[in-house]
Amino acid sequence: MIQKFKVPAIFILIAITLVVWSVVESNRFRDRSREALINRARDISNTLGVVLRSQSLFGGVIHQARLENALYDLTQMRELYSVTLYNAAGEVVCSVGTPVEFVSQPFPDTDEVWGKKTVTFINLVDLNARTNPSSQASHPLLILSEQDRERIFRRWRGPPPPRPPFQEDREGPPDPSFGPDIESASGIVNSASGSLNSNRRRDRFRPGPPHGMEPDEFNSLLERAGIHGFAIEMSLTDYHRSLQNDLWVRFFIIGFAFLALVALAFAWRNQVKSSALQLRLVRAGEMNIHLREMNLAAAGLAHETRNPLNLVRGLAQLIAKEPSVDSKIHDQAWSITEEVDRVTAQLNEFIDYSKPREPHLSPILLEPTIQDVIRTLQTDLEDKNIKISVDAPEITILADETLLRQVIFNLLINSIQSVEPQGEIQIDAVQNGKLSATLNIRDNGPGITLENQDKIFRPYFTTRENGTGLGLAVVKQIILAHRWEIDYQSNQPSGAWFRLSGLALFQE
Repeated sequence: MIQKFKVPAIFILIAITLVVWSVVESNRFRDRSREALINRARDISNTLGVVLRSQSLFGGVIHQARLENALYDLTQMRELYSVTLYNAAGEVVCSVGTPVEFVSQPFPDTDEVWGKKTVTFINLVDLNARTNPSSQASHPLLILSEQDRERIFRRWRGPPPPRPPFQEDREGPPDPSFGPDIESASGIVNSASGSLNSNRRRDRFRPGPPHGMEPDEFNSLLERAGIHGFAIEMSLTDYHRSLQNDLWVRFFIIGFAFLALVALAFAWRNQVKSSALQLRLVRAGEMNIHLREMNLAAAGLAHETRNPLNLVRGLAQLIAKEPSVDSKIHDQAWSITEEVDRVTAQLNEFIDYSKPREPHLSPILLEPTIQDVIRTLQTDLEDKNIKISVDAPEITILADETLLRQVIFNLLINSIQSVEPQGEIQIDAVQNGKLSATLNIRDNGPGITLENQDKIFRPYFTTRENGTGLGLAVVKQIILAHRWEIDYQSNQPSGAWFRLSGLALFQE
């Protein structure tokens, strides 16, 4: 019993181990994918710092329009949806792209915000340190809108004159057409940004508010336009696709593993059944040998019993023929003779049933063999005035002639004993193709009841009072030895019908 449950428990343990391994590896792959996505976001953050450094003027001021154009090119990457820059109050200073899920207000405290379709990373790197590594500024980068820029110019010397775009990025001295206005505006913006990157103006501009701007107003500008944080929103499409692909791969691995386990379990089960079947076959073989030995012993005993029975029969006949014997003793002697004949007939049938059936095949014509058996039973047919007809064309089969005669004899004697006087028996043979033939034996007797049809080929089963029940059992033995088939059918409108099929035709 322990061995019976040991192997299934091993299979269940292996299956559980596979599931646990798949879950652990799936979690590990998800963690690696998240780490790769975070590293990719960190690279984008570094790129964002480079963009801010390239767009900054006078060490700390960035024009919003130019920054938005540069960030727009950055958001054209497939995995990047939006970039948002925040001030100290968590308000949006500059935003490029279209946020899908992330809500920018208020400024979140966490570093990562994972949604269904996107993930938002906040402050992965220190942008101020990366953009102004050597700055002496005491305030963050400033992003000035066009209104702030015009307002600062207006504070200093009225509205600024129009200037070409990106004039401040040109190398060499400023355009003379701007004159002191440009120089003055540059000083104002440089003062607002608090960063002194230009060596030529290091001594002229100091951090602090521009001339004419109150400190409170300057601090308000820093709080409103200074960059204190940022957020980048990235797509999770590739991330989810990689997780889904990994899930499908593991699903197929687990599926194939489970199929292999099921196949192994069935193989083990078949092996166990095969071993049990082999054990039963060995035991059946031993029992068969034992039964065969008992059969031979019983046949030998029956054969040896016939000799004293013949002696008893002979003495009883002598007593019955003695003229001086009393009539009562005479009758008892003849009774002994009849009983000995009956017992001898049963012993002969038992010996015939116990014989091993090893047919020696040879070509045999069916119709002459049937006619020979009919001539043997001619007296019985005439006693009951039975009409018999034979319809067997020239069909030659491979069979043991002695055993075939015994089959036909037993079936005919069974029909003769069953039909009433002036009954009918029909015998016909039909060729089935080029390989086999069928032999039919019909009568118009009472037939066999439905409940007895499955028992007629069993040894010692009989419905007649003086029958031995071995005639049809011997027929079944011979049929099986020839690898034929025999079945019983009800003959219409009445009677019995025995059909022998699978008779091998002789091929010249």
